[in-house]
Amino acid sequence: MTELLSRFLGPYRGKVVLAVTTKFVEVLFDLLTPVIVARMIDRGIANGDVGLVERYALLLVLFAALGYCFTLVCQKMAALVSQGSGTDMRNAVFRRICSLSAADVDALGGDSLVTRVTNDVNQVQVAVALGIRQLVRWPLLAIGSIVAACLIDPSLGSILLGCMAVVCLVFWLVMSRSVPLFQRMQEGLERITLIVREALSGVRVIRAFRRESFESHRFHQASDEQTRSAVRAGTLGAVLNPATLIALDLGIVAILWSGSFRIQAGTLTQGEIVAFVNYMTQTLLAVAYVANLVVTFTRGAASGERVMQVLHREPSVTDGSATQLALPPAGKAPALELRGVGFSYADSSRPALDGVTLKVAEGGTLGIIGGTGSGKSSLANLLPRLYDATEGSVLVLGTDVREYPLEQLREVVSLVPQRASLVSGTIRSNLLWRRPQATDDELWEALRLAQAADFVAQKQHGLDEPVEARGMNFSGGQRQRLTIARALVGHPRVLVLDDSASALDFATDARLRAALSTLPETATVIISQRVSAVMGADQILVLDHGRKAGLGTHHDLLSSCGLYREIVESQLSREEAMR
Repeated sequence: MTELLSRFLGPYRGKVVLAVTTKFVEVLFDLLTPVIVARMIDRGIANGDVGLVERYALLLVLFAALGYCFTLVCQKMAALVSQGSGTDMRNAVFRRICSLSAADVDALGGDSLVTRVTNDVNQVQVAVALGIRQLVRWPLLAIGSIVAACLIDPSLGSILLGCMAVVCLVFWLVMSRSVPLFQRMQEGLERITLIVREALSGVRVIRAFRRESFESHRFHQASDEQTRSAVRAGTLGAVLNPATLIALDLGIVAILWSGSFRIQAGTLTQGEIVAFVNYMTQTLLAVAYVANLVVTFTRGAASGERVMQVLHREPSVTDGSATQLALPPAGKAPALELRGVGFSYADSSRPALDGVTLKVAEGGTLGIIGGTGSGKSSLANLLPRLYDATEGSVLVLGTDVREYPLEQLREVVSLVPQRASLVSGTIRSNLLWRRPQATDDELWEALRLAQAADFVAQKQHGLDEPVEARGMNFSGGQRQRLTIARALVGHPRVLVLDDSASALDFATDARLRAALSTLPETATVIISQRVSAVMGADQILVLDHGRKAGLGTHHDLLSSCGLYREIVESQLSREEAMR
């Protein structure tokens, strides 16, 4: 937490100093108030001097007005610091998340990252605001009140210190048991976020399988567990205020009882007893407020630790040593080459890919086919370095992908993932992702290649047609064609289609592949479960549990690869397979 605050409060150091200074002045007025009241009683009321009482009353009003003005300044500075540092923190966490590799995101968890960038940052932000406004005030008030009380009468001050010791003991007992509960509450919130996210994204499937009751039960279980943790933490926290009040009341009784003998003996005045009671009240109430603040700070510290875990996470995939590589001219190097490539996911018992070797010429087409879990998508993710190969090397245009700057590599290699992903905005704003400076002509060319120009042209606003979140105002096939068009903007040298035409009808799919074959400098990698989608490729890679089961043309594999022949026979007639 200290590292987090020092990092993000630095730019607001001046405002923090101003806030602390104004709060200190406000506390000074609060500490002087019991002294003024004591003098009002001993010098004004005791002597019947109405004028003196009025002057002291006006002085108290002046203290209150000045204290209020200083409080407003402190509140303003605290708001500026907390909101500003919270925004900076949230931006920094989001930038770090965007820099992480897919493996890093897998390790931290997508739902956990959402919670950290929203709820956890907000908890730290609240702790900063309260720290400036309250954590400065109450400790200063407590310390100042103790000093002032002991100056009035050291023996009565021992009663005050005894009451404080009791309150601090209760405070320590409660806090030592509350911290684990707050950490559990944050984990429970992540679980709730995960369930809600799954329910909302899969609402159609849930309704189709009549699983509403099951999902509701699952949500209630997570919510009830979160409630139990929150109630236990709240119950422990509720002990603090009653314990403080009991100690305060008993201390006041002890002071009044002991003070009455001092007044009779003439060693203390009535005003000093009143001032002492006021100081004791201020002290113990300050301790109670600090106890409540520590609950907030404990949650903030737990959240701050989770935020720092993200900020300390170094991306496992980083830029290569070169700032910008000079790409070879057309025809001088293979578009894509794999040399003994192996890849394993973290904590996986077996590799997803093992010893895959192949070459793809510029303008060539590679088809990849295999059963579920055979490693097709894993191979696709290695090409733009979403993951790094754990064995062997992946070369693009003759250079290992690890040597490329990531931005340049992803200009050269364009990936269309299985799940068509569009963001809210317009068709134009989505197509400009790869190349923000692309012209309308370039966008329409990409749409024509992706077989999407016809339906976009029919839209009322054309390229400026609105796109809802996740592209839900388009059909599945339309979303896939738009994501393919987005990948084609800027003419990538390697285009990877990871089963990204599965929602297209056979005729549209055939037209798409024919259009892609007209790009002489773009090598195309087509991953599909459909034999018809890959059978026309220059070479086909057949994967079986991460291993290369076959590599060759369609007709070569029919005679040499039993697995490929089985897949073909399950989808095509003999006449279709022999075309």
